[in-house]
Amino acid sequence: MAEISAKLVKELREKTGAGMMDCKKALQETEGDIEKAIEWLRKKGIASAGKKEGKVAAEGLVDSYIHIGGRIGVLVEVNCQTDFVARNEAFKTLVSNIAKQIAASQNVEYVKVGDIPAEIAEKEKSIEMGKDDLAGKPDNIKEKIVQGRIEKRLKEMCLLDQAYIKDPNITVEELVKQHIAQLGENIQVRRFVRFNLGEGIEKQESDFAAEVAAQMGTAAPPKPEEAAQDAEDKQEDVEVPDQTEAKQEEPVQEAEAEQQVSEVEVKEVEVKEDKKSSKKSGKKGKK
Repeated sequence: MAEISAKLVKELREKTGAGMMDCKKALQETEGDIEKAIEWLRKKGIASAGKKEGKVAAEGLVDSYIHIGGRIGVLVEVNCQTDFVARNEAFKTLVSNIAKQIAASQNVEYVKVGDIPAEIAEKEKSIEMGKDDLAGKPDNIKEKIVQGRIEKRLKEMCLLDQAYIKDPNITVEELVKQHIAQLGENIQVRRFVRFNLGEGIEKQESDFAAEVAAQMGTAAPPKPEEAAQDAEDKQEDVEVPDQTEAKQEEPVQEAEAEQQVSEVEVKEVEVKEDKKSSKKSGKKGKK
């Protein structure tokens, strides 16, 4: 592969108005041949697109997309230069496809990297710098690794850097450039917003059984975990008899029983003696 110099890239940019990276790629694909590179850019719809990117785009469309089930919704504004292009079916299809792309790209928050606030980029950098796999590495090596990770992370957050869902071989930015070349006007994705159903709302867990019981005026059946806890609590509340006290009470009870038996025996003896005395008295009286 021929070495592509900065001078060659600059020359191609001046002739086509295409972006620096597009020019470099075109030259790499054509082994540094300027004429073939221009032809390559035209086939990709990039050569004429670059010349129109600086023109003011104040017309366009605001389109919406609601995903099946109504759980995700998108609003997007895409600008062009004239209302004539805004009414063009190709432009309308482009805007509709961009809205669907946004719905499918859950991590996307910005249109392009330049829209990301500096504090967000610094926060991402701080997170990467603190990762364990960088511990012990020299600062200059660590800085290069983090820089590469940050660039990748920031691109993940940007719409234009995403692979197009209908053709992963191109990015959304390249898709827009193709339509710039096709329609002959500057086209810009200005802004978008994505709505996720329930996002940011703290959900409360509803007890359906308790709700039904409340409506019927009855107590709700306990939950399985509550029932198990109640059973444990009841088991703890049952008083277990003290074996020591029981053993101490046994001799006392035995002594009381023996005393009662003795008293009964004494009474039986007394009754027998009274009967004998009565019989003797009766015999004397007869004589």
